[in-house]
Amino acid sequence: MHPVALGLALTAVLAAAARAHAADACAPPQADAAKDAAMPQQAALFAAGAEGYHTFRIPSLIVTAKGTVLAMCEGRRTGAGDAGNIDLVLRRSTDGGATWGPLQVVWDDGPNTCGNPCPVVDEATGTLWLLMTWNRGDDTESAITAAAAKDTRRVFVTHSTDDGRTWAAPADITASVKPPEWSWYATGPGVGIQLRRGEHKGRLVVPCDHAAAYPGNRFGSHAILSDDGGRTWRHGQAIRPAVNECQVVERTDGTLLMNMRSYNGKGCRAVAASDDGGEMWSAIAHEAALPEPVCQAAMVRYGPSDGAGRPVVLFSNPASPKARVNLTVRASLDDGRTWPAARSLHAGPAAYSALAVLPGGGIGCLYEAGAKGPYEGLILARFTLQWLTSAAAGP
Repeated sequence: MHPVALGLALTAVLAAAARAHAADACAPPQADAAKDAAMPQQAALFAAGAEGYHTFRIPSLIVTAKGTVLAMCEGRRTGAGDAGNIDLVLRRSTDGGATWGPLQVVWDDGPNTCGNPCPVVDEATGTLWLLMTWNRGDDTESAITAAAAKDTRRVFVTHSTDDGRTWAAPADITASVKPPEWSWYATGPGVGIQLRRGEHKGRLVVPCDHAAAYPGNRFGSHAILSDDGGRTWRHGQAIRPAVNECQVVERTDGTLLMNMRSYNGKGCRAVAASDDGGEMWSAIAHEAALPEPVCQAAMVRYGPSDGAGRPVVLFSNPASPKARVNLTVRASLDDGRTWPAARSLHAGPAAYSALAVLPGGGIGCLYEAGAKGPYEGLILARFTLQWLTSAAAGP
């Protein structure tokens, strides 16, 4: 589709979202202005067909130590598929996500695949670390997973000390984070975290997944860890069975909660916990309150807590057990144990998403969506925690 037509399609998506929110609840006339002000502000950041890219996918959203918002994704030049000529790109905002700078290319390796962005901020130094993956553009995921490809999936790290303006040359860390028996590998996609509590305070934890010859299903999740500010990395225990793309938060008691895409046939997300900073993990459980159609999801903590002292965790995904539709954002008020608040951002086709707490306390959700399919572009929704957790909230 021509870029102008795609831009118009995304505009139609945003208009439909605005109409849905306008009809969200009945309110007296005097409340209209306040209600409108509280509604999510939505804008298309990446439109398929723009900047010489066929499709933009796999979003990540993070705020630097100085308050710059970075929206990252894959720019896919030759098609919408996961293999081929794929670059890792970003846009920057210095005003909390209201306006955005031009597209920047972080990593371009010619015809090969550079992607799966998963950044993490070291609050002690302000350094922004970015974990990524690489493979030959002519190697497919299925071939790599079956160990039948020309090469394999490799893991790289880069970093920025100037809020994402410039980046160090990517360094290959595959040998330290990927055992020989693992074939496929993915960082995130989404964001990593830095631990705030306990004996592992300051550790960088990046959620990842892999494939290996496990009985029943070859997919597993894990975390990679750094205790020296990003200079070296190692992997933790594999979490299985039949889980992969994942996100992690630190609970207020210092334990970690991993939330994972599940192939276990339950129609919902899988979770596991760690009490040693991501080295070892509990057996998986399934979270029926978080339906999914086997897709990626986002999960972040809203600060240590909200203004009322509640341990708020945010979550987003296409909230359907069967189809990639109805991009929904949720809030837990008890460290991710229950999910009482939910709002739909886009009822139509939607897939991957990323969440961040914006400067000033607002929330950003960067998500894949479209009018006819979920990969027409990436939309940024900005909204308040109050809007999400209000008594009227519902999916």
